[in-house]
Amino acid sequence: MYTPAPVTYRHGGLVCTDHTLDVPLDHQTPEGPALALFAREVVTEGREHEDLPRLLWLQGGPGGRAERPNAAGAWLRRALTEYRVVLLDQRGTGRSTPADRRTLARFGTDSAAAAGYLGHFRADSIVRDAELLRRRLQGDQPWSVLGQSFGGFATLTYLSLAPEGLTRAYITGGLPTLTGHADDVYRAAYARTLAHNERYFARYPGDQALADAVAALLDTHDVRMPTGERLTVRRFQTLGITFGTASKAESLHYLLESAFTDGADGPEPTDTFLRGVEAAVSFAERPLYAALHEPIYAQGGRATDWSAHRVRREFPDFDATAGGPLRFTGEMVYPWQFEEDPALVPLRGAAEALAARTDWPALYDLDRLAANEVPVLAAVYHDDMFVDREQALATADAVRGLRTWVTDAYAHDGVRADAAVLDRLIAMGRGEV
Repeated sequence: MYTPAPVTYRHGGLVCTDHTLDVPLDHQTPEGPALALFAREVVTEGREHEDLPRLLWLQGGPGGRAERPNAAGAWLRRALTEYRVVLLDQRGTGRSTPADRRTLARFGTDSAAAAGYLGHFRADSIVRDAELLRRRLQGDQPWSVLGQSFGGFATLTYLSLAPEGLTRAYITGGLPTLTGHADDVYRAAYARTLAHNERYFARYPGDQALADAVAALLDTHDVRMPTGERLTVRRFQTLGITFGTASKAESLHYLLESAFTDGADGPEPTDTFLRGVEAAVSFAERPLYAALHEPIYAQGGRATDWSAHRVRREFPDFDATAGGPLRFTGEMVYPWQFEEDPALVPLRGAAEALAARTDWPALYDLDRLAANEVPVLAAVYHDDMFVDREQALATADAVRGLRTWVTDAYAHDGVRADAAVLDRLIAMGRGEV
């Protein structure tokens, strides 16, 4: 495989080195097609010649690129005080070979082939990519990992597949169920999302009337976003995903306060509102998130079968046609989004095939996790809208040597909001807390 030379440059008090290497699409058949994998190594300027240990950052998602150092989150500033940080663009994202409507167009109408291709973009492949990168950077020497959200899921896969590559693992808001089906995940998620709706409307009581008015208008009028696509009620409801993070918790409120203006024929949505909604509901920048959101839970011989769509019927409060107050959904992906979002329309056939697939390989080795020897420190957020607390604690009990810190002080993105989160986990790993 071709391995370009690393490129080093200085930026904002940091020394960055860009690494690119080729990795197999399918690690079981390494002689087959390859993907480009990109990672950026970051160290504080003046310390580039020190023998600092490396920390691999596994971001949330799936389908999100790694942080860029020009907008360093709190965790990165803290990590750089004692680590070289490796920011990996997980396969399919960022500067790694992308997986989106343009690159998947080569499969044409062969949805099965496209689905087979996307099946290689889960945590097991990401971990094997990381192992190739680790050996490229430091040979047989292990490194530490920090996994946020889906990155925490991948960290448990790392502990299952290649624990010899790790000295320590930090996990924030990312302990998944090890054995549960996607139905179990979304059944718990809908209940939590309803609770977050109640908190939101209690904090902003005037927003209920605004949300209901927007839904009523969308139900009776053909409202188009700036891209030309129609804004439907059910797509409007997906804005509830903003409830789950501190960085976006108030964004819906400020969208709704700009919702209406006086048009020629009465109230109509403002361009500011429609532009903001479009930016929030489009998957143009993260199509893998939509395509793989349920497959990241798939194992055990059962299809996901559009789990969030099916389980939603058990929660009539989310039925916008029932006449009650509008309730927003959260971190769920639905089959109709592959009809309404132009970025997802070309992926529709592949998504259907992924939803029907039953032969998924296991992501977790329960016996290996039960015998784990790698220190694991995990922050569990008490009211996390995206990751169920009880499922997370059950997983913690199944991993030998995993210590949890349960806190109600942070939302799902706590590690990005406050350096104290990573600081606490590092202290726990040293036995100081």
